[in-house]
Amino acid sequence: MNIQEAIIQGTKILKNKFIPSASLDSEILMSKIIKRDRKYILLNSNKILNELDLKKFKDLIYKRSKGKPIAYITNKKFFWNNEFKLSKETLIPRPDTELIIEKVLNLTKYKNKLNLLDIGIGSGCILLTILKEKKNFFGTGIDISKECINITKINAVKLNLTNRLKLFKTNVDKFNFGKYDLIVSNPPYISNYRIKYLEDDVAKFEPNTALNGGLDGLSEIRKVVKKSSELIKKKGKFILEIGYDQKNKVTKLLEKESFYINSIEKDLAKNDRCIVSTKI
Repeated sequence: MNIQEAIIQGTKILKNKFIPSASLDSEILMSKIIKRDRKYILLNSNKILNELDLKKFKDLIYKRSKGKPIAYITNKKFFWNNEFKLSKETLIPRPDTELIIEKVLNLTKYKNKLNLLDIGIGSGCILLTILKEKKNFFGTGIDISKECINITKINAVKLNLTNRLKLFKTNVDKFNFGKYDLIVSNPPYISNYRIKYLEDDVAKFEPNTALNGGLDGLSEIRKVVKKSSELIKKKGKFILEIGYDQKNKVTKLLEKESFYINSIEKDLAKNDRCIVSTKI
C-alpha cells in the first residue's frame, strides 16, 4: 500500500467515527510515522510503505478513532508562534488562551525587565511564549505536577529560555518566592459535575487536575486570586483565564482582594474568557 492509499483508508475510518478533521489528522499521523513533513507526503504520495510503518500508522489511526486527541498522539501542539512538547499530564493549549498573550504584549509594550509569574504552567506555553516575545523579561512558573515541570523544562531548552526561567513544583498555597510585576494563570475552572459532560476527547484524555475546579468551578481560582494578591507588586497586572459563566463571581473575588478590574476579554466564540486586573 502506498502513502496516499493509506491516508485515504485512515481518513475513511476517522470519518466513520465522525471526526471532523479526519483527512488532516490522517496526514499528520502519516507524517509522524514516516518522519516527513506534509509537503513530502504530497510529493511522494505513490511511495510504497513498508509493513512496519503501515502497521504503526494503522495503530495511530485506531487510537485517534477512539477519540484520543491528535496532540496526545503526536505529543506536540502549536501555540502562538512555536511548537510545544506535550504529554498526557499537560493540558492541550487552546487558541483561546492566546488571548492572554495578546493582553500581556499590549500591556507591556513599553516595559522592560519585568518579573512574571505563571501559576499552573502546564506545558509552559503561556510563560515561555511571553518570555520568547519579551527578550528581557524574567519568568517564574509553578505547578503541582512534576511532569508539567519537566515538560516545561524541555520546551524551555528548545526555545533557548532556560537562563530567564525559574520553575517550582509546589501548590500555590505554599508558594512564597518573590514579588511580581505581572501574574498570569489558566487554572482549573470546570465544575467537577460538568466534566463528564465535556466532549470525550477532553473528558477521557485530558488531565483531571488541569480541568477540575471543584464543586462550583471556583475552588482553584479562589486560591490563585488570594495568593496572587500577596505575590503581586502594587499596580501589578493580573491576567486570569475563566469559564464562560464565571465573570461576576470572579470579579467579586478579585475586588475583595484589592484588584481593580481593567477589562473582561472575550474569546473567539465571544464568550468571557479572561479578566485583566490591577493590584491597588
